[in-house]
Amino acid sequence: MAAAKVPGVLGSFEHIDSAVEAIHGLKRSGHDDLTVYSAAPNHELEEALGTGSSWVRAFTLIGALTGCTAGYAMTTWMSYDWPLLVGGKPTAAFPPYTVIMFELAILLGSLSTVTGMILLPQLKKIRGRAFHPRFSDDRIGIFVPCPSDRAEGIKRLLMGAGAVEVSHEA
Repeated sequence: MAAAKVPGVLGSFEHIDSAVEAIHGLKRSGHDDLTVYSAAPNHELEEALGTGSSWVRAFTLIGALTGCTAGYAMTTWMSYDWPLLVGGKPTAAFPPYTVIMFELAILLGSLSTVTGMILLPQLKKIRGRAFHPRFSDDRIGIFVPCPSDRAEGIKRLLMGAGAVEVSHEA
């Protein structure tokens, strides 16, 4: 099932400075729902977009803490369920369980990270938005969703910022 095309303006830039200038101009004119395509991550583009840090790290932390807690709870429960009393040592001692706690923290932390990397991009739907294959090679693309009556103003803004190519996608 094909996604419905999103109407808007697609600008192609050769230089990062021009793309950053265009992003700042679009933000000043009230366009916040931008999609920027780049072949490689770039801190200047990220700063211009104003995106915060990813929430994937929260998934990792929660998974790791859950794994650590589960490791301690599991080993303690097993020790009390099948006690081996040796030389007056406590039934449930912390030091021998640290290895299992560490391993479960790594396991659940990594699985949670992958889960976060799969789920979080689903929040911003970019299906149906215009894309050109050169954006994964040597160009930077900016797609601005907008109705047809506002397209000319956005085209002028992108061209004024130094866009090499601008097209209206309907």
